[in-house]
Amino acid sequence: MSNEAYTLAASDTAVDVGANDIDYKKALGADDGGLVDTAVEAIKGMAGKVVDKLDPLTEQYAGLFKTGLRTPVMRKPSDYDMDFEETWFPSMDGVPLEAWFIPAPSDKLLIINHPMTCNRYGFPGHLPEYKAYFGGFEVNFLPELTALHDAGYNILTYDLRNCGRSGEGNGGISGLGLLECRDVVGSVRHIAMAKWPDEFRHIEALALLNVVSGPTFIERGAENLGLDPAAAAKRLDERCRETTGFSVFDFRPQDYGHGVTIPTFVAQLRRDFLIHGEKDGQEIFDSLAAETKELLWIDQSNQRFYAYNHFGQHPERLIEWFDKHMA
Repeated sequence: MSNEAYTLAASDTAVDVGANDIDYKKALGADDGGLVDTAVEAIKGMAGKVVDKLDPLTEQYAGLFKTGLRTPVMRKPSDYDMDFEETWFPSMDGVPLEAWFIPAPSDKLLIINHPMTCNRYGFPGHLPEYKAYFGGFEVNFLPELTALHDAGYNILTYDLRNCGRSGEGNGGISGLGLLECRDVVGSVRHIAMAKWPDEFRHIEALALLNVVSGPTFIERGAENLGLDPAAAAKRLDERCRETTGFSVFDFRPQDYGHGVTIPTFVAQLRRDFLIHGEKDGQEIFDSLAAETKELLWIDQSNQRFYAYNHFGQHPERLIEWFDKHMA
């Protein structure tokens, strides 16, 4: 039985990205004119007032949670000298999903999913129209995919519904995972283990990066702006119910961890300034029913999207995990 936690020390990298930020606007990951500035200025102007929408931060997150963010697929595997096939398949409920299949000379297959606002390539945060989101820098998954492919793994990666080039589902409304799990099932008719365990029996190993629960974004955001986190979470929940019908409290991976029984590797940004990274990450890890599981803390930054580039720069642990647990 293995139940281990690892820390990647800050000394492992020459630059502590974002760690010394004092200005909470920068630490939140938005540049001037971005999401946080908008919220800050509006909050300053309404000091002492009670408004129906509580505060602009709530509205920003409610809008993002409602429809996500469709971004362009700007790079492709051939840019990194990988042969690949453009392919597609239906989600469990029929939404067409656009994908890349990157073949390798083995019988081992990895299915790669992406976080909200991203697509199979990454996130074009370096472009002017997206610089206001999550620190204003590009996330590129291709170096990570290259390392996994070079290690002998076939790869299937795709755009979730309402993302990248995939089809629209549910009127464009984001389910924060509650709808997107149908896409993961469709990728090889597997996943969402707590709901469809029979679909997952042939999966040998799992790796999770920066898993997060719904309420933590608004709670930490409210704290950073001097607001009541409980009141902000309650109001965001009301707004999400009003705009999508979903409760933000329904999206808690901790409530589904009992269905995860295969060997699972979790990597989490410890000092994530947008969420309660250490608390949330530890709770999610502890909820996993897997007898064999490992937790890696990423400590080089407090910027959330930094972590999505981590395994592109340091693929060794990820490859080691899959090599160990996939026959």
